[in-house]
Parts: sequence; structure tokens; C-alpha cells
Amino acid sequence: MTKPLDDQERFGLQLGLVARLWRSEIDRRLAAFGLTESRWLTLLHLSRRAEAATQRELAEAVGVRGPTLVRTLDRLEAEGLIERRSEAGDRRTKSVHLRAEAAPILERIEATAAAVRAEIFSDLSHGEVTTCLKVLEQITGKLGGAPRAMLPATKTDEG
Repeated sequence: MTKPLDDQERFGLQLGLVARLWRSEIDRRLAAFGLTESRWLTLLHLSRRAEAATQRELAEAVGVRGPTLVRTLDRLEAEGLIERRSEAGDRRTKSVHLRAEAAPILERIEATAAAVRAEIFSDLSHGEVTTCLKVLEQITGKLGGAPRAMLPATKTDEG
């Protein structure tokens, strides 16, 4: 006989499921434009930073290992969407910069992500979302991250 899950176990499982489903829905909608999750997520993280990111910072933000990110960056660079530059103090460290050519693709990514968010949050009150966000930030802190540590430095507060 299986033991029923308590609320904390259910919360953890549900949280993982929501994250996967959310990204999968955006991925499904962007696939028609030839954008894989690794490509759109990398471009999105870069666009939301106030300044360029190192490859290491970007890999951490996207949640992949360095070699996996390098393949994505190679393709984005070949398409003229990003540019990698050696850092002055350490030639081994590369910073990643968006190019102007990425703007139309970023508009499509942002519009798609906004549409998914609008659907997800359509019947939730501002108070419900705020409460959930506070809980998630507390959990993030207990897991060793600052409440906003996983978020890139943003130009705006829109997500």
C-alpha cells in the first residue's frame, strides 16, 4: 500500500512539474520558428541582463553545463545573433553580447512568453501571485540562493 503524499511533498513535485510544463509550452510555441529551448532561453537571459554575461554566468542562469552552452553559443554566433569577446584581464574568460540582429527574434520570444504568462495567470489574483512569489523566494533562500539569485539583472521588473 502506498503512503499518501503530505503537502510539502506534493508542493515539491508540483513545483517541478509546473516549471517543466511552463518551459515546454513556450518551447512548443517557439519551435515553429526554429527556436529550441536552449537557444531561446539563452537569448532571453542575455536580453534581460543590464550588461554582458560571461559564458560561466550564462550557463548557470540557463541551467546547463559549460560545454552544452558552448554549442548553443556557437550556433547563435554563426547566425550573427551574439558575439563573444575576450575579457581584458583574462583572455580565457569570454563575455557574451547580443547583436542588433537578435532584436526581431527577441521580440518573438518575449511576445510568446508574455502570451503564456497571460494564460497561466488569467484567473489568479495579484495577491495570490504575490503570496506564491514570497513563498518561493523564502524557499530559494533556504536552498542557499538569494531570493533573486537565479534571476539575471533586469532592465525592467517584467518577467
